[in-house]
This record gives sequence, structure tokens and C-alpha cells, in this order.
Amino acid sequence: MGVERIVKHNLLIRKTGRKFIRMLLLLITVSIVTFTLVSMSPIDPLQANVGQAALGAMSQEQKAKLEEYWGVNVPPVRRYLNWAGGFVRGDMGISLLYRQPVSQVIGVKLSNSLFLMVFAWLISGILGLVLGILAGVFRGTWADRIIKGYSLLISSTPVFWLALLLLLVFAVWLKVLPIGLSVPIGVESAGVTFLDRLRHAILPAVTLSITGVAGVTLHTREKMIDVMESDYMLFARARGESTWSMVKKHGLRNILLPAMTLQFASVSEIIGGSVLVEQVFSYPGLGQAAVTAGTGSDVPLLLGITIVTAAIVFFGNFIADILYGVIDPRMRKGGEAS
Repeated sequence: MGVERIVKHNLLIRKTGRKFIRMLLLLITVSIVTFTLVSMSPIDPLQANVGQAALGAMSQEQKAKLEEYWGVNVPPVRRYLNWAGGFVRGDMGISLLYRQPVSQVIGVKLSNSLFLMVFAWLISGILGLVLGILAGVFRGTWADRIIKGYSLLISSTPVFWLALLLLLVFAVWLKVLPIGLSVPIGVESAGVTFLDRLRHAILPAVTLSITGVAGVTLHTREKMIDVMESDYMLFARARGESTWSMVKKHGLRNILLPAMTLQFASVSEIIGGSVLVEQVFSYPGLGQAAVTAGTGSDVPLLLGITIVTAAIVFFGNFIADILYGVIDPRMRKGGEAS
């Protein structure tokens, strides 16, 4: 028994090690691709951040200092290697736009975005699971048609258009929610309460949640239909069990794992959607900082944001793998055998 436990422990360590090696290779590839795309961008960092008129009025010495600051004359390969060398030592560089360490800028922006994305992720997952169960249990009824129609409509709706619509209705017409930002205007940071942050996060979080619900709902609905038509559910119905008792005892166990798989896979979609949502609501998060860094040719900040978001997606999938084994021991055994 002790030998078997040691073997399983070694297999788990080996599997975890392979995953982290994949993550390392993924981060290296992502950083190279991001740096290459930024280097090939037609945007002139001097004109984008100084302005054509101001640039034309500068002396050659001032222009030379700006070119040195933005690294215009440094070969791209050397710039990337300099950044990568600093990153390995724990130094993500200095943001060219914010004039602060990249790690500090990301720390502030990420705290805002995580508050928003976790809120949206939880709402979309729970609501999608509930709606999918209802649609699958009551297949063919008016409830199923409404839920399915809603999901199909939302899945084809652009997230930025939905954000503008919610902003127009709840912030401009009804004036029940803030029009943007993450905190009230004119209030010092010490005076901002949790309720203030929550109130400002409602509209962007709801926007992300609404668009994220559709996939989970439709997928859960199909799985629930398969479960309801299975032999053991027909046998349970013949024994006189109620519908909700069957769903609780047999249905949830069979649909929870696929729903959780899809929900963890949606982390990347939520991060991508947050870029557009934060722009619409002027929410100072990581998505808005990424747009600012891209349009302003702030390479250190853009690379730092790219690495952090890629790592978040990886760890989301990694946690999902761990939870798979907790929910379904058969999958854990299969993973250890591979």
C-alpha cells in the first residue's frame, strides 16, 4: 500500500512538472509573438505620445533623447533579450508611459480587473448552470424555448454593443448606476468603500456575465437532456422519484464536470472581453492598460500584461485539472496512468 502511494505521488509530481514546463514554453512563445507584433506595428512611438506638432518644434538633441528613451534605434532582438534578461531576474522593466515599474502598474490594474472578472466569472458560471439545468429538465416547454432563444441571441451579440446598451439604459436614462470608472470622482482613495467599488463594477461585471452565460447554458442543457434520457433516470422515474430528486442525486454529478470544464476554459474569454468592456466603461483595469500600452508602444508594460494574463489562463486550467480528480476519481486515475 505504501509503495502504491509513493508511485502515485511520483506520477503526480511528474505530471505537474510537465504542465509547468508547458507553461514556461507557452509564456516564452507568447512573449516572442507579442514583441514581434509590436515591433512590426506602423505606430511611431514618438508621434503617438508626443504629437506631430510638438515633435516638429523640438531640437535634434531633444529628439535624440526621446529616441533613446523609447529605444527607437536599438535593434529589436537586443531589446527583447534585454527585457527577457531582466524578467528572469524578477525585473519586468519600467513602463514608458506611466514611468513606474511595470510590476507596480500591473499590481494596481490587476486588482481592479480581478475584482471585476471574478465577479463576472462566478455569476456567469452559476447562472449558466442553473439555466442549463432548467432548460434540459423542461425540454420543449416555454421555459426551454425562452432560455435557448436568450442564449442564442446573446452568443451572437457583440460585447461592446451590449456594454453601450447597458450604459445607456442604467447610467444615462435611469441614472441608477455610475456611468464609468472604478471609484467615485473626486473622492480620495482612503474614502472609497467596498460598496463604492462594488457599485462601479456592477455594469461591467454584468456585461461580461451576460455574454459568458450563453456557452455554459447551452452546453449544460445538452448534457442535462442526455442525462434525463438515460436508463438510470428512466428507472428512477419508474420508482416514483421526483424530478428534482433525480436531478439532485443523478443529474448534478454527471453535468457538473463538463460545466466546470467549460467554465474554466472561459477564463480566456472573460479576459478578452474585459478589454472591450473596460474601454466602454473607462474602467481602469488590466484590459484598458493593455490597450494604452499597445497604442502607445509601451513594450515593457504590454509584455508584462501579456505574460500575466497568459499565466492566469494557465493556472485556471491547472486548477480545473486538480478539481477533475476530486469530482471524478476515474479521471484522476486516468491522468496518473498517462
